[in-house]
Amino acid sequence: VPLPVDAAPLRFGSWIGGDRDGNPNVTPEITRRATWMARWVAADLYLRDIESLRMELSTGTAGAELRRIVGDAPEPYRALLRGVRARLVATRAHAAARIEDREAAAPEPEQPLLDVAEFAEPLLICHRSLVETGNARIADGRLTDILRRVAAFGLTLAPLDLRQEAARHTEAVDWIARAFQLGPFECSPEEQRVAMLVRELESGTRTFADLPRNALIPPPVRDVIATFQTAAALPADSLGAYVITMASRPSDVLAVEWLQKLAGTAHRQRVVPLFERIADLERAGDVLDHLFALPWYRGRIEGHQEVMVGYSDSAKDAGRFAAAWALYNAQERIVASGLRHSIRLTLFHGRGGSVGRGGGPTHLAIRSQPPGSIDGRLRVTEQGEMIQAKFGVPDIAVRTMEVYTTATLGATLARAPEPRPEWRAALDQLSARAASSYRAVVYENPEFLEYFRAATPEPELRSIHIGSRPARRAKGDGVEGLRAIPWQFAWTQTRLLLPSWLGVEEALDEAAARGDEGLMKEMYSRWPFFQSTLDLIEMVLAKTDARIAAEYDRRLVPAHLQPLGRALRERLARATSAVLRVTGHREPVEATPVLRRSIDVRNPYVDPINLVQIELLARLRQGHVTPDLTRAFVVTVNGIAAGLRNTG
Repeated sequence: VPLPVDAAPLRFGSWIGGDRDGNPNVTPEITRRATWMARWVAADLYLRDIESLRMELSTGTAGAELRRIVGDAPEPYRALLRGVRARLVATRAHAAARIEDREAAAPEPEQPLLDVAEFAEPLLICHRSLVETGNARIADGRLTDILRRVAAFGLTLAPLDLRQEAARHTEAVDWIARAFQLGPFECSPEEQRVAMLVRELESGTRTFADLPRNALIPPPVRDVIATFQTAAALPADSLGAYVITMASRPSDVLAVEWLQKLAGTAHRQRVVPLFERIADLERAGDVLDHLFALPWYRGRIEGHQEVMVGYSDSAKDAGRFAAAWALYNAQERIVASGLRHSIRLTLFHGRGGSVGRGGGPTHLAIRSQPPGSIDGRLRVTEQGEMIQAKFGVPDIAVRTMEVYTTATLGATLARAPEPRPEWRAALDQLSARAASSYRAVVYENPEFLEYFRAATPEPELRSIHIGSRPARRAKGDGVEGLRAIPWQFAWTQTRLLLPSWLGVEEALDEAAARGDEGLMKEMYSRWPFFQSTLDLIEMVLAKTDARIAAEYDRRLVPAHLQPLGRALRERLARATSAVLRVTGHREPVEATPVLRRSIDVRNPYVDPINLVQIELLARLRQGHVTPDLTRAFVVTVNGIAAGLRNTG
């Protein structure tokens, strides 16, 4: 039985042009133009579809409904679609004018399509007419394809998510509250923050227009206000979620709701907190409990809440192994909160391309989530080079969507078993030891930061504009302020891939010394989550190369820091040995021979690129900075990332 023509099991979104999380280049104007560019592209694509459909539907047999609209036209379908085509032309012209922030050069003879229902209705009339007149096979061809695209993409191609850091909203709300003489906000206790916001949301009538005229608004606050005003002026279907990065408390969510109200947003975006640091993941359930207990908020969300969990910053905080367990526990607490308050949840997984940022085989990742966390609904990110890898070729794109669909259905219909108490206790110990070991190296060793900058190309990566945002969230040189992407990417280049495995060697070795190796083998064979976690780490270990990492140290690292590099490579050998003892494999990824073969084929091509990069870094650091050397360095960066693939 086929799905109805208006079903959309998969939908797409984007935050390209909407993700301003610390990126000064994403301005309100960029957001406005991005939404209208998406509409222009959608109208242009649909116009091609409708032109092809009109060529096909030359039949003169039509149902009564269609005849009432087109009269006795000899080619009724073409007559109806002529008007659809004209409105798409008008839509494209309207979007082009909006991109340039101007009125159309001349009034269009037809009104642009701004409501997807108006676009779908004539197509549905054609479909019903064809079925009614015995032409169902024709109806199930190109016409059905177009209707399915309308259901999946609407008139916007992909609704734009907006994304900003919670601290920016707090700063803006504090300034606005003081301007309205509501008292301070940023320095107030959380209870007072929530009380003020709820009071304003329930009965406040203020808008941004009521702010004192000629007030000196700080530039960061002005940017936040302009962003919400821009969003309020856009058609409702242009925007998706408003994601709050670094969310940590209920007022972070309510602040965005109030800012939308102040902007006069008629159709408010759904507000999605993103919990990403370890401490914030631990508090996620409590934050949601507080929100769900507020009558105003329960009425606002109408029984459904989307929650995003972040893989990148949690892994940078505590290492991949400990972060994986923290994310598992956080999802359990989030699901439990939804059940307590009878709220349907959609978990939004902020997975990156690298294993250290939550990447890895999609099916395995989805099936290893906590029981009940995937209840027929799942939202995930595909970022950077992974978009090209997974969607760049039509057949691979279809396969990617099949994997997402089947894994989501499987996790919904055949839930994973609950982990046994002794497994939980063992993983609590393993995680705590892995995190403390990781942090002892990355955050507590006074030599580590200097070594990191010398041994990896992180200083050079800052200047070549390969990322979508600045390399740092805040000023300062510590690991804390560095974004997760350059942190992972720098270690990928040297083939040490440290963030994805560091800490696991201490945790597994200590467990073996306690006599728990048999328990860990049992967990690996019977618990999908633990199995997937170790399998992903094993895949990373298969792509490491201590010889290459040692060459970076030999050529680039000062003598007094080289013992630290040797110690890290010794830890790498211990991690490989410890993981293989638990998995029972003789070599990394032995159980997946296709992947093993792929790595073995790629490495001879990646190795010389690493050696060239080392030479280039040595010259650049000696002051020989030329355009040719810089371009060559960029080529090596891309080459290594392409060769390492999902650890890049």
